Amino acid sequence: MSIEAETQTEAVETSQRLSSTVVALGFVSLFMDMSTEMAYTQIPRFLTLVLGVPASIVGLIEGLAESAASLFRLVSGYLSDRSGRRKPLTVFGYGSSALAKPLMALVTLWPFALLLRLIDRLGKGIRTAPRDALITEATPIALRGRAFGLHRAMDTIGAVVGPLLGILILKAIRGDLSHQLRVLFLFAGIPGLLAVLTLLLFVHEKRDSAPKKPATALPLPKWSELSPLYRRFLVIVFLFNLGNFSDAFLLLRAQDIGYTAIGVMALYALFNVVEALLDYNIGILGDRIGRRPLVIAGYLLFAVVYLGIGLAPSKLVLAIFFVMYGLYYALTQGVQRAFAADFSDPTKLATQIGAYHMVVGLALLPASLIAGALYQYRPFLPFILGALLASLSALLLTRLPSPNTNG
Repeated sequence: MSIEAETQTEAVETSQRLSSTVVALGFVSLFMDMSTEMAYTQIPRFLTLVLGVPASIVGLIEGLAESAASLFRLVSGYLSDRSGRRKPLTVFGYGSSALAKPLMALVTLWPFALLLRLIDRLGKGIRTAPRDALITEATPIALRGRAFGLHRAMDTIGAVVGPLLGILILKAIRGDLSHQLRVLFLFAGIPGLLAVLTLLLFVHEKRDSAPKKPATALPLPKWSELSPLYRRFLVIVFLFNLGNFSDAFLLLRAQDIGYTAIGVMALYALFNVVEALLDYNIGILGDRIGRRPLVIAGYLLFAVVYLGIGLAPSKLVLAIFFVMYGLYYALTQGVQRAFAADFSDPTKLATQIGAYHMVVGLALLPASLIAGALYQYRPFLPFILGALLASLSALLLTRLPSPNTNG
């Protein structure tokens, strides 16, 4: 091979590499999801069996936490665009979530559990849009699906490792369920701290992301400023997420069918293993064939999975549908975020990505409240509703034109 050909080959290979910032943010999410899933998998059990609250209160706590966070997804995106800085808000968001996990060990009344869930989810809301903007700005558009796929894959690896570590911790702790779970929440603070340290030391934002105009020149975000195509997409996303209630109800379903605390963690790790194995390659596939077909397939699979979980007659059948749930996550989570970025105005990138995350979060309050009420009446009913809304959303998405990118 000639020197010129070798040089061209090296240039192509280099162009296919993701930046160190994207990789570092992947590790940040890996550590934070370890922390989150160690705690989150046991919060429904903690609320219902230790604090004694009904499923409707679980729905209230999860719905309020996610929906309160949704406002900050847009606000933090706006503030990030206004200041031209992504990292400070990202650090604050991850730091808030890292602090909330170990404090759950002190809770004796459910309103304090709600407060800590609010702090945790507000942290997620604050960090999400500027973090996704960091990923987008550090990545060529042709590699955007790969970048979000890698980020989602590492996030999911954390979601696998977290429950597995939780199993080891629960096995090592002696005492009643309350004592075991409180010690587990304390341990969940360790990977959260590692996430914040990784972010501080290894993530660097592009200097040219600073605004060219004075900070006051950026107007407040308005729904009307989004493109008509993006607004249609967000309406479909909202409709889908009205049936995509908190995973806490999936964990309650597993508990009701007979899974123990360790069994619930193992089940949650299982579906995350499936997602982790598929995320990155599905992100690459989205770059090649377009993102919309993958999101549609994910919505349809979601409908099948929710029907299966809602009607599962045994632990084995439930486990099979949890495996399929991992495939749904792989088809949609990273790909759908990249799809939203494709619709966004590059001059208001974090704000418009924040609009997507806000819409997702706003749907979660009514979704979780409805799910909580239906679950208390008949546990399978919220899953039937979710399947119907997912099917309708998939149909609407087939009629939505793609943006002028690889969508």
